[in-house]
Amino acid sequence: MTEAGAKVRRWYGDAAIAAGVTAALLVTAASGPRPASGSAVAGYALLAAGGAALVARRRAPRVVLAVTGVCAVGYQAAGFDVPVVAYLFAVYAAVRAGHHRVTAVASVLMLAALPGAALVSGPYDTGEAFARARGALEIAWLVAAAAAGEALRQAERRADEAERTREEVARRRADEERLRIARELHDSLTHQISVVKVQSEVAVHVARRRGEDVPAALLAIQEAGREASRELRATLEALRDDDTAPPRGLDDVPELVERARVWGLEATLSVEGRRGDVPAAVDRTVYRIVQESLTNVARHAGAGTATVRIECRPEALTVSVEDDGRASRAAAPVPGLGLLGMRERVTALGGLLTAGPRDGGGFSVRAELPVERAL
Repeated sequence: MTEAGAKVRRWYGDAAIAAGVTAALLVTAASGPRPASGSAVAGYALLAAGGAALVARRRAPRVVLAVTGVCAVGYQAAGFDVPVVAYLFAVYAAVRAGHHRVTAVASVLMLAALPGAALVSGPYDTGEAFARARGALEIAWLVAAAAAGEALRQAERRADEAERTREEVARRRADEERLRIARELHDSLTHQISVVKVQSEVAVHVARRRGEDVPAALLAIQEAGREASRELRATLEALRDDDTAPPRGLDDVPELVERARVWGLEATLSVEGRRGDVPAAVDRTVYRIVQESLTNVARHAGAGTATVRIECRPEALTVSVEDDGRASRAAAPVPGLGLLGMRERVTALGGLLTAGPRDGGGFSVRAELPVERAL
């Protein structure tokens, strides 16, 4: 159930309790001795007001405590010898909310005011007024209501503490798992990527020293090795510190397009609209989508051209990558892990990703990322 649905459900529950208490107070008053007609109208109004005030007992427990207390004294003074049921509910709500001192002061004032109300309501002497007020207040029920409110407050506090403890344990385990993955990546990949990077740079250096033309494939391997080293280092930093994010985003997309040209693709980039404040998660996701899409085009599509379009709107950012490769609707490629990873990233941000062959040949990847929701 959503938070809004839970609030509506609680409101209906409070309204039902208020209606039930109001009905009980009015029925009890009607079935007992009736005072003079003038005071009876005021008494019924106070009974109804005290019961109806319980609708707001969660939102404003101290106000409801004061209202029900004043109404109880008022209808006692009007001649209705009716138990202060609404006030008991108000005491329960106020103590549950943690307002112990206010509840105690209000209850003392009630105890002091009720004898006077009893004297006003009829021809009682002081002793009878005190006895009548004591019976109406039902002190035992007052203590029980306060005890019930405190018991539930303590139970809720223990539940919150238990929930926080579970979250802390989950975070600690997640941190430990990130560190383990970081160590595994460092131990298994760092050395191999370093070897590829160093060997490709040596090969380029030797070729240039001999005055030979450096093959484009070798330059691409050299650049890929450098980029892989940077990406691995950034990923390891992110895994070791959850607040540290890989420093690649929209500003680095032109570099991706330029690198695709080194691979032999006629890649173009167009940016439409005015770029505003883009959340870091969206910024990184756009970079990853373009990076993965261009890599797939270079590796698998057999394409000659690739077009990257980024459209900036106030509510969303759209990125698309299209190529003129071999993909067709008749022979659609099987989605790989790269496409699955893109879809997971986009879905996590509340966006939508579509990918598939284009009419007339080629492949298209398009993602729409909400900007406001990700802020």
